[in-house]
Amino acid sequence: MKTVNSLSGGKTSSYIAANYPADYDVFALVRIEDKRCTFPDKKLRQEVEDRIQAPFIATAEDDTIIYTMLDLEQYIGREITWVTGKTFDEIIKRGDKKYLPNVTQRFCTTEMKLRPIFEWWQSEIGKPIKTRIGYRANEHSRAKTMLSKLNDDGLSTYKAIVGKRGTRNKWADIGWQKPVFPLIKDNIYKDQVEKYWIDKPVRFAYMNNCIGCFHRNEVLLKLMSEKHPEKYNWFIEAEQDTGYNVRTFKNGVTYSQIRDSFKQTELFDDDFNECDSGYCGI
Repeated sequence: MKTVNSLSGGKTSSYIAANYPADYDVFALVRIEDKRCTFPDKKLRQEVEDRIQAPFIATAEDDTIIYTMLDLEQYIGREITWVTGKTFDEIIKRGDKKYLPNVTQRFCTTEMKLRPIFEWWQSEIGKPIKTRIGYRANEHSRAKTMLSKLNDDGLSTYKAIVGKRGTRNKWADIGWQKPVFPLIKDNIYKDQVEKYWIDKPVRFAYMNNCIGCFHRNEVLLKLMSEKHPEKYNWFIEAEQDTGYNVRTFKNGVTYSQIRDSFKQTELFDDDFNECDSGYCGI
């Protein structure tokens, strides 16, 4: 099987890219269309567009992730394949209203991370691959959960169109990747990953994943609203323009309420860890 490193832009998946060379290194870029959040470097915007073969205005993540992937490519000495799907704006649009993802309906991850990687795999490889997953030595339970969902051939599946039945699409679950966990196998913990990157020429964001990821706790989202006010505002406006049953990203609280809360609380960067940041890997 060909091997693939699935890169998120965080230190852990980047550690895998640096220490476990693969046949392919793939990164899925999450895009938004809000011009108030435009990536500031025009030349790099064009480079990103050339890589993804799609328009690029802004990302829902910290802008630093663009530099991370470019730095990492130079550091590992291998080409990183960039893919992208529909923009976040497109996947939540339902007519003139918006339908929001949440903890129980994570279609944002499916549409903006998993689908573009799967479609790249269909086009470029088409045979089962080994995908390296960045679960560390203390994350056996996450690996166990992923392994419990494999098909009889030991592969993760993706539901895709495989033909037509009359005028209707014919769908099937396609087995396409065998997840492997090199950091669990080699007993690698977070502190080892952090130490590795101390003196390396790769820039990392404070946290990867979307600024307004609904997996993050409310205090961390408050901090994100202060660090990235324009991007956080994209999530607020998405909630204000929804006309469906799911009216908020998080149950029982709006992103506007989160932004305006905790006024007497001083927040520090080291109050949080990756467990607070949400998960958007495959």
